[in-house]
Amino acid sequence: MSTTKTIQKAYALAQQRFAELGVDTEAALAALARIPISIHCWQGDDVGGFETAGGALGDGLAVTGNYPGKARTAQELRSDFEKAVSVIPGRHRFNLHANYVEMDGQRVDRDALTVRQFENWIAWAKKLKIGLDFNQTYFSHPKVKGGLTLTHPDAAIRKFWIEHGIRCREIGAELGKALGKSCLTNLWIPDGMKDTPVDRKGPRERLTDSLDQIFRKKIDRKYNVDSVEPKLFGIGAESFTPGSHEFYLAYAVKRGTLLTLDAGHYHPTEGIADKISSVLCVLPEIALHVSRGVRWDSDHVVTLTDDLQAIAQEIVWGGYTQRVRIGLDYFDASINRIAAWVIGTRNMIKALLIALTNPIAKLREAEASGDYTSRLALLEDAKLLPFGAVWDYYCLTHNVPTGESWLADIKQYEASVLSQRS
Repeated sequence: MSTTKTIQKAYALAQQRFAELGVDTEAALAALARIPISIHCWQGDDVGGFETAGGALGDGLAVTGNYPGKARTAQELRSDFEKAVSVIPGRHRFNLHANYVEMDGQRVDRDALTVRQFENWIAWAKKLKIGLDFNQTYFSHPKVKGGLTLTHPDAAIRKFWIEHGIRCREIGAELGKALGKSCLTNLWIPDGMKDTPVDRKGPRERLTDSLDQIFRKKIDRKYNVDSVEPKLFGIGAESFTPGSHEFYLAYAVKRGTLLTLDAGHYHPTEGIADKISSVLCVLPEIALHVSRGVRWDSDHVVTLTDDLQAIAQEIVWGGYTQRVRIGLDYFDASINRIAAWVIGTRNMIKALLIALTNPIAKLREAEASGDYTSRLALLEDAKLLPFGAVWDYYCLTHNVPTGESWLADIKQYEASVLSQRS
């Protein structure tokens, strides 16, 4: 029996098993196909960007590993991403950082960027029929003084970064307008203190003023949607972060921006799943940066952990698929970078599919009646449902490799393309 027939037969049996629990797998697969993942550019080149050759990180960010074949140009990065999405089911988005600018030989600093420096990205996204998201870049630059940007005491430093934020929002709007898909423009800064500060008020007041200037101009949400991203700590900012969760949640509620919840930006034992419904009680939409922290905000490749499944369950079971913009955020240079894209994205999609095929109606019924025994029993038994057969069928119907067979394609690309890069 061919692989295709085997997958189809396994799916038919799984479909029957799920139906016994009141789950319509065809409806689940259709719903899954409507959920795009915003796949991050920075996995493909270790967050280097293209402002300068061999861009180096810093300012609270670090990439470990030196696996051969890193993208050296924007064109190489685009080609690598195309290879990645060729083995990922569904149609997704691409998430750009501002430092992935293409200057065509003419140096443009971050406070003077315009959409002209991103025209190649627009043309490419049109060809792939995908949307673009955008990120303001407040790191790896000489004007990050003492690890500070929008909170710096020097008004001239703040002015430079405020102008960068303004320009990025305008670029985001142009990306959205050109592609006919709203662009999420995200703001995260590395600002903080290594040791205990005596003034917490001043940096936060300066940050509030800087943000107010950045977001002063009204932009049609049809084209650009703004989001702010908190952080608990970072390298060199272990003791104090002005842009904390409480700060940005309050700011998002007051100013009408989205809030980006990054899975690595909280205490290592703290998950973000429980925050989703809490925040969506007061905000119309949120964004997620899904990563995997190991003992700190280490941005490991997303795996199919309980934490990842809890995030997916909260999105799906809460009916939030239209209110949560899912993006990925990790950068691993110790393995094949394209494989890292594929592994993390496929796992995010798998987690969503598991949530979509769980017998949530029966679970809700048990909980509503106070039958917590049945709820727990069903939750545990659901872990053994034939999800894998449904996943393979989803991949088959989207014309991408099933199981681990995608890896051979990536290994061939590594041998023929990546190995030729110095």
